Amino acid sequence: MRLDLFLSKVGLIKRRAVAKELADNGLIKINSQLGKAGKEINEGDIIAVKGKRAFVVEVKKIPGGSVKKEARQDYFKILENTAGPEEE
Repeated sequence: MRLDLFLSKVGLIKRRAVAKELADNGLIKINSQLGKAGKEINEGDIIAVKGKRAFVVEVKKIPGGSVKKEARQDYFKILENTAGPEEE
């Protein structure tokens, strides 16, 4: 599954376009390497996002279809979560 699609499907980023923009601006890394929006991700990958809300997650599983809001946490494990100044 594409990086931008994963981030939006599991609710880590609200919209796919925002995830793409962050990736295009070099603010997302996958396993310590710059991540492009179309990069395929796999279980076990570590995704680090910088921005207003910075976080690091480990991909636990890849969704096959739509993801219900209450099941989103099943797809990733939060390793680090830092609220930006606007969100504190």
